[in-house]
Amino acid sequence: MKKVVVHPERCVGCMQCMVACATAHSRSGNLFSAICEVPLPKPRVHVGVGLYGEGFPNRCRHCDPAPCMLACLPGAIYRNAEFETVMIDSDKCINCASCAMACPFGVIRYHEDMHAPPKQVVAVKCDNCIDRQAKGLVPACVEACKSSALTFETTSDALKRKTNEVARSVSIETGKIVVAPGFNLLNAAKKAQINLKAM
Repeated sequence: MKKVVVHPERCVGCMQCMVACATAHSRSGNLFSAICEVPLPKPRVHVGVGLYGEGFPNRCRHCDPAPCMLACLPGAIYRNAEFETVMIDSDKCINCASCAMACPFGVIRYHEDMHAPPKQVVAVKCDNCIDRQAKGLVPACVEACKSSALTFETTSDALKRKTNEVARSVSIETGKIVVAPGFNLLNAAKKAQINLKAM
């Protein structure tokens, strides 16, 4: 089963994944129409900022077992077995925040959602774009990410690629593997700015 894999070393903090996610979870599915919708669609992936200003795309890992599902008092959180996705039934959510306290990654947010009853604030998180996957499409965040910080692949393929990258990086012949020169340059510039401010 393919999953969204996060490669934080490639993230440039452009936040296009957030825009694509919010658009994919709007009624219209169109960015220009979505900004006028009520409630305003919000992203389910969130880009955080590291020590040197580098981006980190944080999203639900769909844990198994899922701490949020175990903590959910009304049983609003369940697993979709077909897509291996932890979902939230907004009709059952009582906004108690037990799931958010149990989530080790801080990815559950609370706001109005088009699937929830009107004017009701509910728990909202990544649903792996299962509606898009059912149509044969990749999740919106992956499609929008131009730096490949988010990829859609099987866990075994991701682990094999990472093992090969580590193996090449310790090889005497090749030296350190560079993901892309632009990422190293961007991160070096951000670190230099931080160091200048500290002086």
